Amino acid sequence: MARLILFNKPFDVLTQFTDAKNPTPRRTLSEFGLPSGVYPAGRLDRDSEGLLLLTDNGPLQAAISNPMYKEPKTYLALVEGAATDADLQPLRDGVTLNDGPCRPAKARVIDAPALWERDPPVRFRKTVPDTWIEITITEGRNRQVRRMTAAVGFPTLRLVRWQIADWTVEGLGLGEWREIDVPAPAPKVIRRPFKRRF
Repeated sequence: MARLILFNKPFDVLTQFTDAKNPTPRRTLSEFGLPSGVYPAGRLDRDSEGLLLLTDNGPLQAAISNPMYKEPKTYLALVEGAATDADLQPLRDGVTLNDGPCRPAKARVIDAPALWERDPPVRFRKTVPDTWIEITITEGRNRQVRRMTAAVGFPTLRLVRWQIADWTVEGLGLGEWREIDVPAPAPKVIRRPFKRRF
């Protein structure tokens, strides 16, 4: 069995255990009493919140974080503007970013979810509407969801990762974690084409 930690990462926390090289150290995972010997399976930006998975098992870490496994990741995003489901169709078709086309995502407008308060809160402007959307992707590019929503005209104001595969952050308070045991996957063998040498 492999150890898997489900952690609700707060805003402004790095997905690493130390920041000693920075002249002004930032908040890290070390302040939350996580077990020793576990490491993040993938990343979650400092300015994003929600589900971060940590494990002590290399093959499980790869199965969660490597885009070739196409594990779905669901985010709740507060975006600037009055987005409609029709506005999100380019995300479902596969929007193109500066580093190439994205795989088609699932995207829909949702009611405001019941979430923890963010510290600091998102800036509120009476004259600018905002919309909550749910978006599920199967990739893991740098700041991908933020870039996708901006590409269709709705910059992200707040981003919460809610689910990875079958694991969710539901029931975890901000900065809380729980441990579960999961079967350890067998290491993945990557087969390359055979080349004759003569």
